[in-house]
Amino acid sequence: MTMAMTDVGTPAAQWLAAFEKALAAADDSALRSLFHADSYWRDVLALTWTIQTVNGRDAVVKGLFGPRGQVTPSRFVIDPDRMPPRLVTRAGTQAIEAIFRFETTDGQGSGVLRLTPGPDDATLKAWTLLTTLEALQGHEERIAKARPHGQSYSRDFRGPNWLDLRNEAAAYSDRDPVVLVVGGGQAGLSIAARLTQLQVDTLIVDRMARIGDNWRKRYHALTLHNQVQVNHLPYMPFPPTWPTYIPKDKLAAWFEAYVESLELNYWTGTTFEGGRYDEGEGRWTVTLRRPDGSQRVMHPRHVVMATGVSGIPSIPDIPSLRDFEGTVLHASQYEDGEAWQGKRAIVIGTGNSGHDIAQDLHSGGAEVTLVQRSPTLIVNVEPSAQLPYALYDEGPLEDCDLITVSMPLALTKKSHVLFTERARQMDKTLLEGLARTGFRLDFGEDGTGWQFKYLTRGGGYYFNVGCSDLLVEGKIGLLPFGDIDRFVAQGARLRSGETRPADLVVLATGYKGQEVLVQKLFGEDVAQRVGAIWGFGDAQELRNMFQRTPQPGLWFIAGSLAQCRIYSKYLALQIKALELGLLGDGGDLSSSVEKASAPVHSIQAP
Repeated sequence: MTMAMTDVGTPAAQWLAAFEKALAAADDSALRSLFHADSYWRDVLALTWTIQTVNGRDAVVKGLFGPRGQVTPSRFVIDPDRMPPRLVTRAGTQAIEAIFRFETTDGQGSGVLRLTPGPDDATLKAWTLLTTLEALQGHEERIAKARPHGQSYSRDFRGPNWLDLRNEAAAYSDRDPVVLVVGGGQAGLSIAARLTQLQVDTLIVDRMARIGDNWRKRYHALTLHNQVQVNHLPYMPFPPTWPTYIPKDKLAAWFEAYVESLELNYWTGTTFEGGRYDEGEGRWTVTLRRPDGSQRVMHPRHVVMATGVSGIPSIPDIPSLRDFEGTVLHASQYEDGEAWQGKRAIVIGTGNSGHDIAQDLHSGGAEVTLVQRSPTLIVNVEPSAQLPYALYDEGPLEDCDLITVSMPLALTKKSHVLFTERARQMDKTLLEGLARTGFRLDFGEDGTGWQFKYLTRGGGYYFNVGCSDLLVEGKIGLLPFGDIDRFVAQGARLRSGETRPADLVVLATGYKGQEVLVQKLFGEDVAQRVGAIWGFGDAQELRNMFQRTPQPGLWFIAGSLAQCRIYSKYLALQIKALELGLLGDGGDLSSSVEKASAPVHSIQAP
């Protein structure tokens, strides 16, 4: 069967009808006939209340029959409010792609179906299937309903106004939040915004003095490396007047406006000092250090760690660095190259931060040497690094997000191998120039490129915005770390006997895994129970991210603005389901419907 067909909606609709019929009848044979032998099903809460991927027809059919009688999926139809079915190429394979909707006992769902010809080329079978939970029945996001009326026209001139009520809600003087979010960057804002719209009382705490400081306090020249259309936060897209690459201070100011506009409760200058979980009560006891030095003890039912993939700085063990008499900074402490005009700097580390700091120092008039410790993936920021985001030019943001979620890990890897190979050809001249300087290049495990470096280790790549060109031109020096014998008072003593003088050493050496932070804040037992965070284990999902962990009441969200926007929805739905008593989680975390349905503390009148 040729895939060059004009009516792609009919076979997709027919497949969905046959799929629903087979599920309802518990017809194993009929269901098997709908899938390729090497097919994939990714479920995001809709049928299993987990985020999981299974592949292979037998595993898919077994998995689909597992939830039968629990959530009762039905009414599968092509979604008329989404992009219509169409022919696409995903992971190098042409397929019919259709976005559909359905219902379950618990709520409304969405999904993505991809059909390709079967072995006989006469029938279309499912290559990939995604099912996601979009909303809980009767507990939809407030934003999906009619606009809140707010204060009535007949005002109470003696009563509190909007600001009075907002200040009272954010003070938590008479209550504890249901959810405490630790970290106020894009991860914390995204999950707090989602929970607030689900009427779950949520407080963000962040140790920085001002909302947005996690971006504002970073080095002077920083801008985002991916384009604006990919990076929106939930509910409030960036204005169409914004630049393609967002400057850090612009983003920081947007974070402040976002908190104000969405009425998020946010405590600045507040340090989360740790907590312990009471299994019997299903609550945490946590300690917060306020800006004035006082302590506040709270008892939230959920703690969401939104401190990011990059938490505690990783400082390499270089004993001789103590002998260096100049300034030593971790990349997280670096601010501006102009302070080092006319000075000599050594930057250790060749990821994004190392390259950007080296270029900033060079632009400020410093003499810079970049030290490479391990092979690094280099890709021009434009257009090569943007290849994975081409999807976001195809249609509405919500549809593109759903399509992103629909790609199982194995096929995402295959896509990124193709992107990486294409980028290598596009960047051939630059890469050859770097190789001539002695720069050691890497293209990711099995050639999967920069994004999988990010998903597995949080670094190891650089989006070239000019520093690679400076290396090729010899304007920034390159030094293999292995060539350094030791650090001395004046700089780096090389194995050749030469001394590379320096006034500044910057350690652009990354950050420790979140496991270290968990151990510090919650203790060894909790850290052992949770296990590895981020990266991929034996399963086909990020470990302990965006869903229930082995520690009841402890959740993790991290990643890019796009990841946080997408997966905050699903994390929030799980917390809401626990609060409604729809979902169990180790300890007795579920609450009564009355408690869960109580309005979040906001000033919006019914």
